[in-house]
Amino acid sequence: MPNARFQAAGAIGDAAIREWGILTDDNKRCLILFCLNYVMEHANSPDGYVQSKVSAVAARLLKRGWVEFSDQEKAAIFFEVEQSIRGIHGPNRQFAAINFLETLVSEFSPSTASAMGLPKEFHEQCERSLELHFLKDFYCWAQSAVFNTADKILNSNVTIPEERACSAALRLMFQILSWNFKHTVEHESSDAKINSGLRIDTINLKKFERSLVKPGSMWRDILISSGHATWVLNFYTTLRQKYSYDTLWGDSPIAVSCRQLIVQLCSLAGSVFPNDNGDAQIKHLMMILSAVVLWIEPPDVIAASIRNGGSESEFIDGCHALLSMASLTTGSLFDNLLKSIRHYSTVHLLSALTSEAVKSVLDSQSEEETWGVDSLDILLETWNVILGDVDADKSPISVDGALAASSLFKIIVESHLKAAADSAFEDTDDTEYFHVSVSKRDEQLALYALIARAAPDSTIPFLEQLFSERFARLNQRNGESDPTQTLEELYWLLLVTSHVLTDSGEGETLLIPEALQAGFSNVIDAAQHPVVALSWSIINFSRQCLDPGIRAKYFSPRLMEAVIWFLARWVATYLVPLDVSRGQVSRGEIDSIGTNGSQHSRKLLNSFAWENNQGELVLDFVVLISMLALTTYQGENELQTLTCQKLLATVVRRKHTCAYLVQLDSWRDLTRAFASGRSLLSLSGRLQRSLAETLACAASCIKDPEASAQYLRDLMGPIAGCLVENASRSDLKSVAQQADVIYMVCCLLERLRGAARAAQPRTQKVLFEMGRTVMNPLLTLLEVYKNQSTVVYMVLKFVVDFVDGQAVFLDAKETSALVSFCLRLLQIYSSHNIGKHVAEGWFAGL
Repeated sequence: MPNARFQAAGAIGDAAIREWGILTDDNKRCLILFCLNYVMEHANSPDGYVQSKVSAVAARLLKRGWVEFSDQEKAAIFFEVEQSIRGIHGPNRQFAAINFLETLVSEFSPSTASAMGLPKEFHEQCERSLELHFLKDFYCWAQSAVFNTADKILNSNVTIPEERACSAALRLMFQILSWNFKHTVEHESSDAKINSGLRIDTINLKKFERSLVKPGSMWRDILISSGHATWVLNFYTTLRQKYSYDTLWGDSPIAVSCRQLIVQLCSLAGSVFPNDNGDAQIKHLMMILSAVVLWIEPPDVIAASIRNGGSESEFIDGCHALLSMASLTTGSLFDNLLKSIRHYSTVHLLSALTSEAVKSVLDSQSEEETWGVDSLDILLETWNVILGDVDADKSPISVDGALAASSLFKIIVESHLKAAADSAFEDTDDTEYFHVSVSKRDEQLALYALIARAAPDSTIPFLEQLFSERFARLNQRNGESDPTQTLEELYWLLLVTSHVLTDSGEGETLLIPEALQAGFSNVIDAAQHPVVALSWSIINFSRQCLDPGIRAKYFSPRLMEAVIWFLARWVATYLVPLDVSRGQVSRGEIDSIGTNGSQHSRKLLNSFAWENNQGELVLDFVVLISMLALTTYQGENELQTLTCQKLLATVVRRKHTCAYLVQLDSWRDLTRAFASGRSLLSLSGRLQRSLAETLACAASCIKDPEASAQYLRDLMGPIAGCLVENASRSDLKSVAQQADVIYMVCCLLERLRGAARAAQPRTQKVLFEMGRTVMNPLLTLLEVYKNQSTVVYMVLKFVVDFVDGQAVFLDAKETSALVSFCLRLLQIYSSHNIGKHVAEGWFAGL
């Protein structure tokens, strides 16, 4: 029977919306009142899902008639709802009425509104009306419900019906404060707030939705002047003390609802506060923090309690509250908020919390124990807010805060090194374990790097010391003991150091992180600079892989991935052109630093990589290690992908490094191996294409036009010649379907395609001649391989890339030749109905 009522309620609602236009005004009102009366009369029913469905129908119908109903008609509908919420008809009807308002607010919110087949303007009109004329009243009714039930709840020793109503009222208040207030924006003094340390902009968080709550000055009386936040905080604190014996009370509905409201109150902003230079808002935040700190302090004790079976929800909500406060304040104000009630700063507490979260994540053996991961995500996001925007706050944290960040980073590194060593002999099938760049881990390491950069004077030497110790430990072993644990530690150090010394900067020109450039003001000699020492320490370690004996003992494909990944980021960041580094030093913002040595340190970091021919030596090593990765580690697709698409692409992308590169003997060896050797034929087709494009792009960095053209002829001539030779074989039809022949043809086509994509003004002519030489052979191959979808696809993709790269450069004669070739290709394609075969081949593959 309850299921039938549930289905009937849904059917009535759908029918009423569908036939709304033919219903009389009395029919509409009576239908809404019938649904509300049903909910109230069955408030004691155990079938709560039926009541929720009927409430949803009533809310939906009320919204449908919202524009049509007069204010008096709406008031009549809400009269009984208000009476019930105030507790006149008992706690069960009180809960039912509050639940109806929850549903109604959800229905009027654009993100959760039901579809009615009405224009957007209707929904916006309803939203505006509810916000301006009813939301505040709903909030006051919910407040009244909480006030009316609070004494009974606090004085009762058992769970009573009033507790359910109180939880619902708190939840409704939270929902209303989560409303996207659009129509109450009022002018406020931005300059005064900035000077007080409050942010006026909304911080875009990476992982969490957090927006400022700006209900406007009309809400000031119920949210600020009345002491509402103080009452809610005291109510929760009293409840918390009452149930202190129950470790799981924090997960009860009333506790969760109350904490959600408190966290949302943290986000109050704008003209809801008086125009007093931000004093009221700062006091508001400090008051909430004084209560919230009890949920998360002392961090080690609470973490131990959670590990022993206690509730983690209060701890996580406390972390959310800190994140909300950080998003409202500058780093310096956030750091000072806690000092009014504690002898240490907020950043110090944040550091201790993050330390416990990191330990929990690394020590956890259960996939079900997620509190450490959840809290760590929140806390790292908080660090990102206070440290990530240095332009908004030139001194994001105090000296004590920097010390706390330094201590935290050292704990993070030591904890991860211990975890790496402990996992050295585990037989894991976790895919993240085998890949050097995993987005989730990269995000976490990038946030670790922000913490490290808050105190670079201590964290960079710390990393250099750890890396040097592990490197020395390997050299001292002489094969006498298993190096696996040390290698795991080095692997993790490579990853985190990459993030500390460099930014990801996908698609951007990378610069040395500002925190590293502005720090180390007391360093005069490049050899003594911690960033320089750490960089050369890692590069010297990486050079060891060139020794076959050492490589066999220590450099697994996974460790090589980390080395290649580090080199790609480091080269893109530190091998900057010397004229660029001079330009950076002459900027006005650098001149304003003063005479404290920061300018010298900045210039030193931007030039050290090229001193004493070090830049050329690094580039030579990059080419050698790339050749090694592509030939020695056959089948290691991840390693070879990083080499082709990250490392080699990086050194060619910047012309100043590429100009040095093409003069190296090692680079000439690589191009010869690509053009004529067979050692690189084992690469996948995608990597063949990528490598060809990278090598061909280097031609544009050769200043002499003839030398540039000859470089391309030497690089791609043998490949084009090989394709011509294969297409001209007298026995082509008999051997064409052999697997090795098909593979060779596909490799050659991929290489030609990569070169075609590298067309630039200086190299276009040579590449066009290359394309012209293979036009007829391509037509032959299309005839022969008309039933081989893979080869046909490769031919077509090459032609597309070739035309795209050449079209803007061609003269009339060249254009005519290219158009003629394309028409002949299309004739062959259509005459053999190749499109059908290609489609069949692809579908068969699927």
